[in-house]
Amino acid sequence: MNEFLNRYSTPLTLGLFAVSTISGVALFLHVGQPVFHEMHEWLSMVLLLPFGFHVWKNWNPIVSYARRGWLVVPLVLSLLVAIPFAWPALSGTREGGSPSLPMRIMTKASLADLAPVLKTTPDALQAALAAKGWKAASPQDSIEKIAGPEARKALYAVLPK
Repeated sequence: MNEFLNRYSTPLTLGLFAVSTISGVALFLHVGQPVFHEMHEWLSMVLLLPFGFHVWKNWNPIVSYARRGWLVVPLVLSLLVAIPFAWPALSGTREGGSPSLPMRIMTKASLADLAPVLKTTPDALQAALAAKGWKAASPQDSIEKIAGPEARKALYAVLPK
């Protein structure tokens, strides 16, 4: 077991971290989401195993970092930068996630303004939303007005495939 840890824990951690980084950056930039979404989720979970082996292998240096206080500041900083992303969902003020500016603009635009961007007509967009359960009173309504807190979900439902 010790030979396995010495030989593979760090390279596997590095390799899966690289995959997670590349797929995470692609998802952040909204590039190739169908390709990277499932890959990112599953291989990030697989990364936990070699990460655990890596921690096990390097336990003594980690304890040394902790004893010297060098581990506390990075861990606290990591927690502090994570809180703003989780807080809206935890506090119930928002469903969660961080919608990008284009997403917010698209959900706030009227169907009449949004339809040409999606290469469709306002009537076809209104019909597509209605088929998914969201009824618009007029093409001047925005997806945000039509779907409320489900605006992002509604927009994704009508995006061209």
